[in-house]
Amino acid sequence: MSVIKTRLQVATKDTVEKSASSVIRGILKTDGVPGLYRGFGTVITGAIPTRIIFLTALETTKAAAFKMLEPFKFSEPSQAALANGIAGMSASLCSQAIFVPIDVISQKLMVQGYSGHEKYNGGLDVARKIIRTDGIRGFYRGFGLSVMTYSPSSAVWWASYGSSQRIIWRLLGQGTDREGAAPSESTIMLVQATGGIISGATASCITTPLDTIKTRLQVFYLLEVETLSCFSVFFLLLLHHVLRLHTTCKPVPI
Repeated sequence: MSVIKTRLQVATKDTVEKSASSVIRGILKTDGVPGLYRGFGTVITGAIPTRIIFLTALETTKAAAFKMLEPFKFSEPSQAALANGIAGMSASLCSQAIFVPIDVISQKLMVQGYSGHEKYNGGLDVARKIIRTDGIRGFYRGFGLSVMTYSPSSAVWWASYGSSQRIIWRLLGQGTDREGAAPSESTIMLVQATGGIISGATASCITTPLDTIKTRLQVFYLLEVETLSCFSVFFLLLLHHVLRLHTTCKPVPI
């Protein structure tokens, strides 16, 4: 799904494949099923240290945030939302140092050979070419925007996840002061899954627009300009869609 999303984000007006189904067909036609897993090895390699840093920072900050908020006497859902939100944002900030370089390499692998993008011989080849052309800072292309994207998103996700679960438990009559039988494992899983869906949908409203700009900033060299700011990418995206809307609109008969 990440490969398909990334290719759709870097698609231009001249790209033939402009829908998820057409991207899938194109990948299967040229590369087969392995094409859907481009960058998988790089993502897995970077995921282990990234998750260790993220979860360590998350749990440490969450415990500290709950203690810090106790004197304010917030309601349980509000306290959970604030503590989880602070923890999620802090954990995301700490993990970006490893996540961004991995993200840059994996995204270049995902779009290689697509819509005129360069082809590579694996993640190490991408890393060598980035160092040769941009140096170490090339691995952190879009770092500021990545922080702007994932830190608020992580804060919203964990805040929504923590508070939504407590609200759901209250609706089920299972508050913190419950004296009845403990809920079944299936009920716990259902509540957690529902909380995950709610938090994911909430966070995606913030993530998607910024993620599109970040992806283009990291992998897209437009008009042979190798250094683009997030504002220039946003402006070019906006201009592209305005022009496309203008050219596709038909005059309304009077």
